Amino acid sequence: MTVLEAMLLFALVAIPLTVMPGLDSALVLRTAVVSGRRHAYATALGINAGVLAWGVAAAVGATAVLAASETAYRALTLAGAAYLAWLGGRMLWSSFRAGRYDALPDGAGGALPDALPGAAPVVERSAWRSFALGATTNLLNPKVGVFYLATIPQFLPDGVPHLLMGLLLAVEHDVLGLAWLALLINAAGLAKRWLSGRAIARVTDRVTGVVLLALGGRIGWNALTGQARAI
Repeated sequence: MTVLEAMLLFALVAIPLTVMPGLDSALVLRTAVVSGRRHAYATALGINAGVLAWGVAAAVGATAVLAASETAYRALTLAGAAYLAWLGGRMLWSSFRAGRYDALPDGAGGALPDALPGAAPVVERSAWRSFALGATTNLLNPKVGVFYLATIPQFLPDGVPHLLMGLLLAVEHDVLGLAWLALLINAAGLAKRWLSGRAIARVTDRVTGVVLLALGGRIGWNALTGQARAI
């Protein structure tokens, strides 16, 4: 198997997993609707930075320790579950705050602001906060690392340094993920006439908050009952 063949075969595995509806897509779409395209792209870049970090860890063998240690895996899973629950709870709480959506138009058709998730939209915030949101969400998800640990060894051609090939596959996955999230952001931008009203933003925050709370609760329960790896 050549390097090109390995990359093509890896893409066949990575693309369906990338486009499958999940936390990353929901988080980016929610940010695009509530906080604007700039923050959505920052969140997408953060998500892919977290994915790349897991890919590097898998390439150097660091995730082997995580896979071998039930305690380490469970601890990281619980931390991720707590973070998702906190994030979902904050979205729900902020959706009921007076003035939360004052910078948004009363109906459809206005421009989306660049407010930070969970903060008053009238205050300009750095996109680095949105980047950190995406990166933290992925860094606290050990299943990304386990995915790399399980798949990367299957696509290592003979004669190619494992570290170099692992990094190459991780970058390939990152590019595919970023392309998909950019497509979602642009789709949201095209639909901004219908997605930019206060009511839509409020509903988006509440639906995403409930989903994150439910996901965090499920992950946490499975981790506490010894089913973390079966999520």
